[in-house]
Order: sequence, then C-alpha cells, then structure tokens
Amino acid sequence: MEMKNETPEQQPKIKVLLVDDSLIALTILKKMLSTAPDIEVMGTAMNGRDALALVPKLDPTVVCTDLHMPVMDGLELTREIMDKYPRPILVISASVSEGNNNVFQLLNAGAVDVFPKPHGGLETEYIRQANNLINKVRILAGVHVFRRVKKDAAMPVCIMPAEMPLPAKQAHLRIVAIGASTGGPQALQNILSRLPANFPLPIVCIQHIGDGFLEGLVEWLNSVCAVKIEIAQEGAAPLPGVVYFPREGAHLLIDGNGRFKYSLGAPFNGHRPSVTEAFRSIAERYGNGVIGVLLTGMGNDGAEGLKTIAEAGGLTIAQDEKTSVVFGMPKCAIELGAAKNVLPLEEIASMIMSRVTMNGVMK
Repeated sequence: MEMKNETPEQQPKIKVLLVDDSLIALTILKKMLSTAPDIEVMGTAMNGRDALALVPKLDPTVVCTDLHMPVMDGLELTREIMDKYPRPILVISASVSEGNNNVFQLLNAGAVDVFPKPHGGLETEYIRQANNLINKVRILAGVHVFRRVKKDAAMPVCIMPAEMPLPAKQAHLRIVAIGASTGGPQALQNILSRLPANFPLPIVCIQHIGDGFLEGLVEWLNSVCAVKIEIAQEGAAPLPGVVYFPREGAHLLIDGNGRFKYSLGAPFNGHRPSVTEAFRSIAERYGNGVIGVLLTGMGNDGAEGLKTIAEAGGLTIAQDEKTSVVFGMPKCAIELGAAKNVLPLEEIASMIMSRVTMNGVMK
C-alpha cells in the first residue's frame, strides 16, 4: 500500500494499544511513544484477554504486544484480533526463539512486524530505540492488513512435491535473489514453502529485520520449508537448494570466485545489509543467470539493485500492490522500469518454478 505524504502534524493521530505483562515495559514504551506528536497511547493491558476486550472500545490504529503473557499470550491475542478486529499488530518482544514459542508464529497468525523490546542503556541508545519504535509504528499505521482467521493459524506445509526429477545438465539460470522489508517474513514463507527440497538453484534472501531476530527467522522458515535455510558463511560457495540470509549488520556480496563475502561498508539508504548492494553484486557475478525478486517493504532499497539485474538480462519480479503489506520497494522498482514482471504474491513461486523448468534446470 502506498504511504501517505502528509506530515505527522497533518495526519489524524495514530492510536496505539500497548500489551505487556511488565509494568516497567509498558511505562518505557508509553514514554517513548509520547514523544511523537502524531501518536497517542489510548490504553494498556497486561494480558491478551484484557487487551482483546479493549480493542473494540478503543479502536486502536496499531496494537503492540509482547509474546509471553499470562491468561492469554501474544499468539492467541493476535489470532483473535485478526479474526474479529483486523488491524496492524507489532510484536515487541525480547523472546526471539524458544522452541515452539518462536516469535515468528505471531507473523504467521497475522502480525505485521517484530521489534526488539527496549532495554536499558545510555541516553543516546534510549533515543535511538525510541526513534526506531516511533518510525515502526508510523509505518504500520499505513500498511495493508490481510484478514486472518483462526482456522488458518496452523503452520503451513510445503505444498510442492518433496522432490522433483532433475535433468543431467543445467541451463544458464544460476541463482535466485530475493529482497524484502516490512511484511517480508510472511511473503518469504509463502514463496519458499512452495519450493521442493531439491530446488536446483541457490537462493539469497535479504530481509530488513530488527537486531536479534535473524536466528528466530531462520528457525521458523526451516520449520515450514522443504529447502534448507541458513546464514551465509564468509568464503562459502552458495549451494543448490539452500536459502542464505546475511548475518546481521553486514552487506552480503559475491566475490570474484563465486563465494560469499561480507562488507561493513556504509549502509545503503539506512540499511546494512542492503538489498541493492546484494543484488548489484549478484548481477555482476551471474549476469543473465539471475532471477531477482523484490517483495513488500517500505522505502526504495532493492529498486536500483533489481534494475541492475534487469540490465544484465536477468528475470525480474516485483510483488504487486494488492498483495503487498507496504507497497514501497516494489513500487520504486516498477517506476524505475526494473520489474519485467509484476505479480501477486501467490504467483511468484509458480513463475520461479516455471522458468527453472523452461530453462531445463528442473523437469
């Protein structure tokens, strides 16, 4: 969805409901959000049951919830809200991954994004966290929310065959590169869970995500996908059937020998890792053997990178507006003429599979 251009002073106030079983956490979050003139904390609750009762009364624009709470936890609260009162939900939690309580289950249930719970520190760190939280809430206030019902809350299974026969010789397609931001984890799950375990190309994914959540994302995707998900290791060569994410805080690139390397160069439009930096490096190495995909997200990271892939002769795909949680990154790519194909999310995996098959990489 395209974001509005009005300044915060011109927009109606963003109404927020905070849900956390820690009074200290509620106090800190409320204090942080109170510094934004366009945001108003309408209410607080210390468990999901009380929060659910407040939603129809307060009609919050955004609900911010923790994962672990008594009476009703964040997962059940998210399912109930998306069933009865669909609206953007931001998960604010220190719990990244605890077995079946992986915070990314909330995204599968309909939450839009995750944010690390603020912690103590210097005043400069507090200000940084407050600004990041405020920006996140502002983004969520304008996103496109898709209704989820409780019967859909269970983990999806890979709907592609576990294996498919491969020809003896592969064609020129060599790698898939995917970039995403807000709404990306759910979109990635939709695409990657449709690929077979023996998918014959490596896949590099750049996902903008808060510090500390990468391992939880990898664990969650591994639980719902047949392809293997892992964090790229410096010096390793990308292998077929493996999905690689960059480590936190570094650009993921491909060197002249076709191996992963990391860069601590300047962030691109505020992002490190950056989708554009990865796409440019992959296009330089693999040329027309790249399938580039740009998914939902705020801002323009990835648009110039996708154009580089298109100019090298690769196949480029952008997610369409209707199925994007935030139609920012794909829109910029489309406006640049970088996207040769604009598709609903549900059709992207099919196009990847069909092109792989057409090029003789998979039959």
